[in-house]
Amino acid sequence: MSSIFDVTAAAQVLWPEHRADEWDRPGLIAGQTFAECKKALLSVDVSSDVLEEAIAGNFDLIISHHPFLLGSDHELSAQSAKGAVLLSAIKNDVALFSAHTNADIVTDGVSDVLAKALGLIDPKPLVAIEGTIMGHGRIAELSQPMTLLDFARHVSRCIAPTAGGVRVAGDPEQRISTVALCAGSGGSFLDEAINHGADVFVTSDLRHHTASDAIERARALGRSFALIDISHWAAEALWLEVAAKQLAEAVPDVKFVVSDLRTDPWDFAVTQ
Repeated sequence: MSSIFDVTAAAQVLWPEHRADEWDRPGLIAGQTFAECKKALLSVDVSSDVLEEAIAGNFDLIISHHPFLLGSDHELSAQSAKGAVLLSAIKNDVALFSAHTNADIVTDGVSDVLAKALGLIDPKPLVAIEGTIMGHGRIAELSQPMTLLDFARHVSRCIAPTAGGVRVAGDPEQRISTVALCAGSGGSFLDEAINHGADVFVTSDLRHHTASDAIERARALGRSFALIDISHWAAEALWLEVAAKQLAEAVPDVKFVVSDLRTDPWDFAVTQ
């Protein structure tokens, strides 16, 4: 029978941890390395609901895209939200593992899966890592040009529906041929998208000034440049099925299941 170690070792081959961004904290966060692993649950996030699903389903491991502990987390008492989830995971022998930016950059990784879901032809990294075929984001051509409005509708059909929907900045009749994207928060790659000649950049979590400044920079260069802002969760959730299949091939005696829980934080939108 396979162990947590066997699963995480397979994950290291698929998504090498040393390739994660310096600020990132992927890997095994909680759990006994050599504990038996019969079932693993995949999710974008580790929330209390996802943990409850894992406990109820007798899962030994949660594999998330987002690291459970990242950023400013420094207090993990049972009275804190993070602490309560972590304590419950430990008490119920549910290990926590994540593959984050190291899963963003690889072939069949998070951005690559989004690019292929949108039908982009032979997507390449938008920001390549020197000496490798890996990199952040993707850029590629559509098989046939279409208007921005039609492309935005296409994007909406390719991802799970969410309250935030799909937000678009640009002329709806603009012709779209070259698409750049970054699954998740890709605002830091806007200049690369513009410099690589993309007609549109698809990503998540774009802020007001970030978006408007990028459009103005492109306009100053005499370029038509559009933005499509999609749900962070919906963009990354597409990868989970691919990841589960890869892990199942590497560790066939472990059952890998993708959680059907939506961890997008928004529940509804009001337009009027």
